[in-house]
Amino acid sequence: MSGFQKVTYRSKPVSILDLHNLFKGGSLDLSPGFQRDSVWRAKDRECLIDSILNNYPLPAIFLRRRESRDGSRIVFDVIDGKQRLETIFMFMGVMRPRFDARIQMPESESEEVVSWSTLKKKGKQNNFMGYEIPVIEIDGELEDIIQLFVRINSTGKALTRQEQRHAKYYQSPFLKQAARVAKRLEHFFQENQIFTQGQLSRMKHIEFVCELMLSFMKGDLLNKKRALDGIMDRKSVDGRQIGKASRAVTSTLKRARRMFPEFRETRLSKVTDFYSLAFLIWRFEQEGMILTDKRRNELAWDLLRTFMTRVDNVRHKQKEAKGVGVGQEIYRNYHMAVSQMTDDISQRRERDRILRAVLESIFARKDGQRGFSAEQRRILWNSSTNRACTTCGCKLTWEDFTIDHIDPYSKGGRTQLDNAALMCRKHNSQKGNRGPRSKAGVRRSRKLSTN
Repeated sequence: MSGFQKVTYRSKPVSILDLHNLFKGGSLDLSPGFQRDSVWRAKDRECLIDSILNNYPLPAIFLRRRESRDGSRIVFDVIDGKQRLETIFMFMGVMRPRFDARIQMPESESEEVVSWSTLKKKGKQNNFMGYEIPVIEIDGELEDIIQLFVRINSTGKALTRQEQRHAKYYQSPFLKQAARVAKRLEHFFQENQIFTQGQLSRMKHIEFVCELMLSFMKGDLLNKKRALDGIMDRKSVDGRQIGKASRAVTSTLKRARRMFPEFRETRLSKVTDFYSLAFLIWRFEQEGMILTDKRRNELAWDLLRTFMTRVDNVRHKQKEAKGVGVGQEIYRNYHMAVSQMTDDISQRRERDRILRAVLESIFARKDGQRGFSAEQRRILWNSSTNRACTTCGCKLTWEDFTIDHIDPYSKGGRTQLDNAALMCRKHNSQKGNRGPRSKAGVRRSRKLSTN
């Protein structure tokens, strides 16, 4: 690992006016790739404006000096101080969202709401623009700059584990794709109360998507910290695998929402529990479980809701120092698995084992044989009295006929002759996984097949 002897720096005071001019001229990059998202609250921003207007000193801002991509000018990347600079520019109205600050001006005895327009009316804007902030200008290789960024941000509003990964591995194709998927799913996460807005701003949803993607790529549960750091540090990952895993995350979460539309009413909206549920749904699909039967899904939801309520009851009893009754062991075991070392592989396997025991027997499995065999095709063709498409009635030939599952395979239809019908290629494709259009259609189709 390279050391900090390769980093050189110099310190000087810089006015807000000069920083503003750099920003307006495109020479101050507040969000280089390794930076995190904004995490300051409104109160934090008001305190900063109050400090400037009352001429209190501020901590130094760290900037990395580099050439622009075309080599025509110098650009400064913000290593530390992004939240302060954003706040200043937002207050001045050169960034959105603009805000006003409730502060106590030096000449005032009480707080008041102060805007940039207010300062101009009072003739105080020059004092604000002339305020000087210590700036430490850094030169060095990008790898050393990123290490410095992580070290500087280990205090105060410390970087989350995912923010550290983002800083170190922001060029990783895996992380870039996970961030794109997480961005598309932000509404889903908020609507179902899996993540708050604050957690989204700290990249928790990106970390969650990374976990699921990697779990699907490996086909197994994982120890979060070790596995994620490992995949980020790899120099190359198969792009096809990344794409397949990202699509699987999106489809699995949509499936979870369709199967259990009210899961946010239970503890399943907690990240730990939801990871286990999402992984189990994905695994069920890989195992050929039929997850589209509304009646079975409703039964599964009733069992899940009852189970999670009993887990909550166990937790409540333990908080009141009450013992767990006979027959409550499974709820106690699940509660322990979501309360202690929740990202550890052994705890994740225990949650998976328990949830599987609750749900597995409810869902039917698809027929192990997906397509009709050559023998079945010959039998159906030679025993059909009217070799025509059951949808449009067009005449079929040996070269162009297809066999349709009357009850769709994806919904549990068997690959057997009593569930088979002749159909032209066009209408078989259009039908997709829909069932027969009418009972008469089913009867007409089955007359064409042998007993």
